[in-house]
Amino acid sequence: MKALIIGAAGFVGGYLIRELSSAGWEVHATCLPNENISESCPSYPLDILKKENISALLDKISPDIVYHLAAQSSVSVSWKKPQLTAEINVVGSINVLEALREAKKQDIRTVLIGSGEEYGYIREGACPLSESEPLNPGNIYAATKACQGMLGEIYARAYKMDIIMVRAFNHSGPAQSNIFVISDFCRQIAEIEKGLREPVISVGNLSAKRDFTDVRDVVRAYRLLGEKGKNGTVYNVGRGRAVDIQFILDTALSFAKCDIEVKQDPSRMRASDIPLIEPDVSRIFGDTGWKAEITMEQTVEDTLNYWREKLMSYGTSLGKEQ
Repeated sequence: MKALIIGAAGFVGGYLIRELSSAGWEVHATCLPNENISESCPSYPLDILKKENISALLDKISPDIVYHLAAQSSVSVSWKKPQLTAEINVVGSINVLEALREAKKQDIRTVLIGSGEEYGYIREGACPLSESEPLNPGNIYAATKACQGMLGEIYARAYKMDIIMVRAFNHSGPAQSNIFVISDFCRQIAEIEKGLREPVISVGNLSAKRDFTDVRDVVRAYRLLGEKGKNGTVYNVGRGRAVDIQFILDTALSFAKCDIEVKQDPSRMRASDIPLIEPDVSRIFGDTGWKAEITMEQTVEDTLNYWREKLMSYGTSLGKEQ
């Protein structure tokens, strides 16, 4: 298998390169000109807002499968930068799909990575959410990802393209940006342990319930969907069990080496927050045999150790987003 990962400089990209390479795949990857890819593989600068560049790269590499990871993937950033989020997540995805439709190699499988956030304002009793549940996005990021998924379904039907749509629920692990909750908690704890901040951890809404999966399990799901997923099908990817953010905080604090006070920060509260999101993952299990294997406790501990090592290397507090 020859794979092209579009948008491989992000958190998931390095893990997916490692997963596919370990399975014996030939992996190529793209990033923006000012970005770097953490894993070693042939890489190319690419801006998905320039369709002609996508087309040229597809013709050059002639991949068997394309993973479309390039996205503005933060809910909080989407509230602050809605136009940028729409341009990257919707216009950029159209460019990718059009380039694939026009490519010389016509049997390229495409995996479009969406989000569990697409389900949005969920009707009472709907959880666990099956892939047939109506989408009702509750934030700007979710709306753009829902649009991407619908476009994928349209292109699969109208042009007989081999496209799989993924709705990936929250995933975390070492090296994730601290704009995401598990990494944020772990980075704060690591800084407190090192004496770089007061022994107070700032938090937002702790009652929201989310499904969290380790990124190493998630990329394994992506590989298996590339191998065994059914054309034109939408797949949830998640643990299948939601927990509240309080549980994540308590787990992170249980690994701390000192006493830490918890303080709610109003600036960390979202403009709109959905109480519960939990997926039904029976479809991906039925078609591929995949299920999450790494415990949440292991994910949190590994992420905290990552930040401890990062701070040890630098010796000082890091910038906000890594």
